[in-house]
Amino acid sequence: MYVMGKFLHNPEVRVVAVCDIWGDRTDEAAGKSNNTSVAKFADHRELLQKAETDVILVATPDHWHVPIALDAVDAGKDVYCEKPLTLKIEEGPAIVKAAREKKKVFQVGMQQRSGSTYLEARDEYFKTNKLGKVTMVRTWWHGNSVHLLKAPESLRTKPANLDWDRYIGPAKWRAWDPQQYWCFRAYLDFGGGQITDLFTHWIDVAHMLLGEDGPTSAVSGGGVYFAKDGRTAPDTINVVLEYPGQWNATFDATLAPGAKGASVEIYGTEGRMEINRQGFTFTSAEKGAQPVNVKAPVEQTEEHVRNFLDCLRTRKEPNGDVYIGHRSAQASHLANIAWLQKRRIMFNPDREEILPL
Repeated sequence: MYVMGKFLHNPEVRVVAVCDIWGDRTDEAAGKSNNTSVAKFADHRELLQKAETDVILVATPDHWHVPIALDAVDAGKDVYCEKPLTLKIEEGPAIVKAAREKKKVFQVGMQQRSGSTYLEARDEYFKTNKLGKVTMVRTWWHGNSVHLLKAPESLRTKPANLDWDRYIGPAKWRAWDPQQYWCFRAYLDFGGGQITDLFTHWIDVAHMLLGEDGPTSAVSGGGVYFAKDGRTAPDTINVVLEYPGQWNATFDATLAPGAKGASVEIYGTEGRMEINRQGFTFTSAEKGAQPVNVKAPVEQTEEHVRNFLDCLRTRKEPNGDVYIGHRSAQASHLANIAWLQKRRIMFNPDREEILPL
């Protein structure tokens, strides 16, 4: 509903249908729409058959992103899909191929791609090589509260109008578990933990600014160190990716209460930049240089939705096109695979293949 609200800031948008496996959620979304006769569905396939739509907004848990997006593209719809585009690394090529074959406008919700300050940093600092040779991109995102959500007592018994079997969908079946429903990001069957939820944003920023999107290796360490609530995604994680252009990207994240904040810091031979959703600071390596501070004028999702709507008319590729979404999710998946397999993953970014041991 957050992204739907951003769409509704644009006068040409009209919400005609909403869909969710829990009837309470469809009622809530319909109430926040700009249409008193919005249609409600519990199955996205029925919505695609019966509702007259131009665009589908996919805002489900990660394991439903690609199945719904594939059905939407097959039905001739343009798509805005929240990140990460994929739950599994092998899903990426299929959705890219489908969107290309059907010539659909497909925006993935990595809103930094449309953020005016990110574009300014790219054009004025990275395209002009003001940082010199970049050797490291250090990223972190601590204390993100959505990864610690606790299911309310009211969900101890499954609501009669919540289709749990439909929620599980392509994942392995299990009995009703309100925590796995309410905090899906903590369970690797439904989401990729902090790596795909948070690092995907930041590694995409690195890809955008440095112009390189395919790592050659991934190493990860971490675990469930304190949030002993049955989760399968680590509450604390450290990642290192290596890129062919001779630079590393790191990601640190913990849900421990003592850590807060999220940012990207890029180190080069001629200077460094810290950039996040509030703006950026560039500091030259010259002795006595004063930092240059630029503040973001607007929240980036507003700009990202506007870019998508403009591309619906022009049929140009949007800033966060499906292939871009695939490549940034792919980098995150490599980090998760490295953590799960407890080894260094070697990767061929051109063939998109994990190399054998």
